[in-house]
Amino acid sequence: MPRKQLQQYLPSPARIRENPALKPVAHLLGRSEIWHLNRRSVAGAVFIGLFCAYLPIPSQMILAAVLAIYSRCNLPISVALVWITNPLTIPPMFYFAYRLGAWLLNMQLTVDSIDLNLEWIWDNLGTIGYPLLFGSLVCAWVLGVSGFVVTRVVWRWHVISRWQARRRRYLENRERRRQDASVQ
Repeated sequence: MPRKQLQQYLPSPARIRENPALKPVAHLLGRSEIWHLNRRSVAGAVFIGLFCAYLPIPSQMILAAVLAIYSRCNLPISVALVWITNPLTIPPMFYFAYRLGAWLLNMQLTVDSIDLNLEWIWDNLGTIGYPLLFGSLVCAWVLGVSGFVVTRVVWRWHVISRWQARRRRYLENRERRRQDASVQ
């Protein structure tokens, strides 16, 4: 990934540390390694963000931030990727996770109708909880590992293409200098 393009969209560390709501954890935000944009840091942040996005728990962003700080991965990227799950994407993602979990556990789908309210969820938590959790963990792992691998491959491809472009420019300049020297 182009580092300069990523930096345009990410907030600066100083701006985040100045946020009054983050004063209790400002000492953790001073670590320079959670702001680095390198292949290891970004790929780890992509894994953390995508993994946490698929977990059926509240406060996914806090979990992603804690994991990013602990593993010294890029904090803004890991927290931003959690927003893949939003009010529009949560129902299909978790329904898929529930269906996958039930299929992997060889369980019968016992829920006849879904009613999206808190009372229905509490009434059916025993029925849907285990397949949902298992399916979510499987989806989180597959999505996180896939994101990690794709990030590493794309980053490597970008670096190699820049090396090749630099080598081409070098050879073109050398050939141009040879031609200029032979003309004189």
